Amino acid sequence: MVIKRDGRWIHEGAEIRRQPLVKLFASILKCEKNEYFLVTPAEKLRITVEDVPFVATQVARDPNDTKQCLLLTTNVGDIVELKREAQWQLRDFGSPQQLVPYIEVRNGLKARVSRDVFYQLVDWAREVDSHKGKLFVQSNSFDFLLGDYS
Repeated sequence: MVIKRDGRWIHEGAEIRRQPLVKLFASILKCEKNEYFLVTPAEKLRITVEDVPFVATQVARDPNDTKQCLLLTTNVGDIVELKREAQWQLRDFGSPQQLVPYIEVRNGLKARVSRDVFYQLVDWAREVDSHKGKLFVQSNSFDFLLGDYS
């Protein structure tokens, strides 16, 4: 089994198109020492993950919340509240390589922020006085770096 860079799950060369089945597999996915496994009480199957197992496909925020916590939803339906800096990381992705945000979903499993979500975050971003030329988005009173535009 392979999880492609775009979040598609492949089994024996064919894409798994039934979303409930993908969600079931995602619920038993574990990461151990940078290797991925589907783990049941009876079996542990190693799988290949090309980048990270999930893609953040939606983002929302409550404008009435003073901390303006961002809620990111993955391609398998996990909802992640971005509330601490350790959940956020910029990493190289693509060709040519560019810094792209990744978030921790659960138990060391990560999601790459999709292009659509990234552009929405840029729309909400602001420059911080102490970091000229860098864009940040705020969530839970923390500033999360989106990138350098200088």
